[in-house]
Amino acid sequence: MNIHHNDPIPVVDSYDVVVCGGGPSGVPAALAAARAGARVLLLESTGQLGGVGTSAGVNSLLGGRTRNDATPCIAGIFDEVAEALIAEGSGVDPTAIPNAMYQPFGWANGDLAVGFYFEPKAMISLLDKLMIEAGVDVLYFTSFVSVDVQDERIQHVIYHNKSGLQAVATKAVVDATGDGDVAARSGCDFVKGRESDGLMTPATLMFRVDRVDQDKLESYIRDNESIRLKEIINDLKAKGEWPFDFDIFISQQSPERGTFMINTSRICGVDGTDGRSISHGMMEGRSQVMRLFQLMRQHFPGFSECRIIDISTSLGIRETRRIKADYTYTLADMMARKEFEDTIGFSGYGFDLPDPKKPSVQPTEEQNIKAPDVVPIPYSIMVAQPIKNIICPGRAVSVEREVLGPLRVMAPCYAMGEASGLAAAMLVNGAVDFSRVDVAELRSKLREAGAIVDIDAITKVTT
Repeated sequence: MNIHHNDPIPVVDSYDVVVCGGGPSGVPAALAAARAGARVLLLESTGQLGGVGTSAGVNSLLGGRTRNDATPCIAGIFDEVAEALIAEGSGVDPTAIPNAMYQPFGWANGDLAVGFYFEPKAMISLLDKLMIEAGVDVLYFTSFVSVDVQDERIQHVIYHNKSGLQAVATKAVVDATGDGDVAARSGCDFVKGRESDGLMTPATLMFRVDRVDQDKLESYIRDNESIRLKEIINDLKAKGEWPFDFDIFISQQSPERGTFMINTSRICGVDGTDGRSISHGMMEGRSQVMRLFQLMRQHFPGFSECRIIDISTSLGIRETRRIKADYTYTLADMMARKEFEDTIGFSGYGFDLPDPKKPSVQPTEEQNIKAPDVVPIPYSIMVAQPIKNIICPGRAVSVEREVLGPLRVMAPCYAMGEASGLAAAMLVNGAVDFSRVDVAELRSKLREAGAIVDIDAITKVTT
C-alpha cells in the first residue's frame, strides 16, 4: 500500500491553551481561559458548539439546581448562558417551573423538573457570539488526531479538517472530548466501563416532535397518576406490540408548549470510543426512533397528530473512559458527604446510570441508594496522570463508576469546564503543571467570576 503522506505535519500556529471539544465543558473552559488573558484555540468536530445539548438534542441542562428545593448550586458561565437565553425568550426560567408531580418538564418531581430547558438554535448562536467577544479562535469540522509528547508534556496538538493534517504548539490542553480522547492518546492512565465486563450504560438518540395535544396528554397523566406512561407500555408488552428493551417513555416539553424532546430510546452495547460501534448505534437509534414514533401516534394520549421535527445528528453517550488521577472520587466518599479543600463546583443531580443490559433499570435504585442533594466536585479528579499539562473536565473525570451519575450531566460539566479554563490560564502564567496549580487561588478566581465553590453559597441545602 502506498499512502501519499510523507510530508511532515505543518505547525501552523502557537497557542497558550488548546481546548479539544466544544461541548458543555469545552465552552466554559475556552471562555474562562480567554477571559483570563490566554490565547485559546477551540477544536470542534461538528459545525456548532454546545455538544450533546445541541448536536445530540439534549435540550436541558441538568444538575445546576438542587433536586429537593430547586436552589441554584452552579453559577458563573453556566448562569451567564442561561440568563442570556431566558432574556431573549429562548430558555425557560427554572424558577418558573413548579417542582411538583405531573409538570411537563419532568412529569415527576426531582432531577428533570429543575433543569434549564432551551432552544438549541438559539444556544448555538449565543455560543458563537460569546467566543467572538472573548477572542477565542474556533475551528469547526475539525477532529483531534493526536499529540506530540515530550518529557511528559504535550508540545503540539495534531488535528484534521479540510486543510488537511495540521499541528499547533501549546502550553496547556483541556481535554473536553467527554471521552478522554486526548488523555488516552497522550498516554494517560484510564479505565472504561464497569469493572466486571467493561460494558457501558446505554446510549440514546434524541428526537423532537411538535403538534402534541398537550392538554390531552396532561389530563391523561394526572387522571391516571401515570409515571412515564408505563401502564400503557406494559399493556403493549403484554400484547406483544412493544419491541424494545426499555419500558418507560421519557418526554420533556421544549420551551414551546406542544413541542417535546423525546429522551426514550436506549441503545445497548455502544462503545462511544469506537467508530464502528457509534455508526451502528446511529442506525439502531434511528430504527428505534421510527418504531417508537409510530407507537406514540397510535397509543400515547395527545400524540396522534404529532410529527418529527428533528432527529439528532449524533448519539447521546453517557459513559466511556474515566481517567485515573491521584485521587479517585469514591461512592463511599460521596455518600459520607466528604468535604474537599479543592472543591471547584457542585452538582445537584442524582444517580442516573442505567444498567448496560437493562436500560430502564437504575442499579442504585434497586440498592435503595439515593445521592446527596448536593455533590461537591474536587479539582483533583480532573488532573490526568502522568502528562503534566492536560486537564479533563466532564464525564472523563477520575471517579468510581457510580459517582459518574451526578457528575456527567451538563451543568456540572459547565462548572468543571470553567475551573479547567482558569486553571489552564494559571498554568500558562507560571503554575508549570496542573497538579501544581494553587487551588486556593483558583477558588478565589472562580468566586470573583461568580461561580459557586462554597457550600455556604447554596442558601438552602437539604441532605
